[in-house]
Amino acid sequence: MIEKERIKKIIEILRKLYPEAETALKHQNPFQLLIATILSAQCTDERVNMVTPVLFKKYPKPESLAQAGAGEIENIIRSTGFYKNKALSIKESSKTIVDKFGGEVPKTMEELLTLRGVARKTANVVLGSAFGITSGIVVDTHVKRLSFRLGFTKETNPEKIESDLTKIIDKKDWIWFSHGLIWHGRKICMARKPFCSECKLNEACPKLF
Repeated sequence: MIEKERIKKIIEILRKLYPEAETALKHQNPFQLLIATILSAQCTDERVNMVTPVLFKKYPKPESLAQAGAGEIENIIRSTGFYKNKALSIKESSKTIVDKFGGEVPKTMEELLTLRGVARKTANVVLGSAFGITSGIVVDTHVKRLSFRLGFTKETNPEKIESDLTKIIDKKDWIWFSHGLIWHGRKICMARKPFCSECKLNEACPKLF
C-alpha cells in the first residue's frame, strides 16, 4: 500500500470511528475556549472542565478577568498545575483582548500569538473549534504520539510535526483530523499500553513503537 493510500485508509477508518470528534473542553464562546485551552497545558481536559465553570461564573468576560486579582485566579485554577504562570497568562491575555481587540478574541493566527500563554497549538484550537477557521493542525501529546506511531512524521517538535501533517493531510480534514487522533489516542492507542488487538487501524499501522 503506497503512502497516499495508507493515509487515505486511516482517514476513512477514523471518520467512521469518530465522525463527531471535537474538542472535549467545555465552552460557550471563543473566549471560554481560549482560557480553557491555556489551562489544559500539562493537565487533563476533565480537570479543566471541573475548574472552568467556577472561573467563568465569577469572571464571565475578558474585562472581569483582566481586572481580577492574580491570587483569586490562582485559587480557582490551582488544581490544573502551573497555576501561577497560567493565572498570569489568563489575566494578561484578557487585558490584551480588552485593550487591543475590543474585548473580542482575535480570529487570526498572528494576532492570537500576541496573547500571553498562546502558542500555535492553542491558537489552532481556538481558530478551528471556535471559529471554524482552518489555519493548521492541533498537535497535542496524543497527536504527537500517534503521528509518530503511524509513520506520519519522525519529528519531535510540535511545529515540525504540524508542518509534516499539513503536507499529507487534505486541508479540509485538518480541524477534524486532530480531534479524531486525540479521541483514538484516549480510547485505544494509549501511551503505555495501546490496545493494538482492538485497533481498527491495524492493517494501515506500521506499529512504530
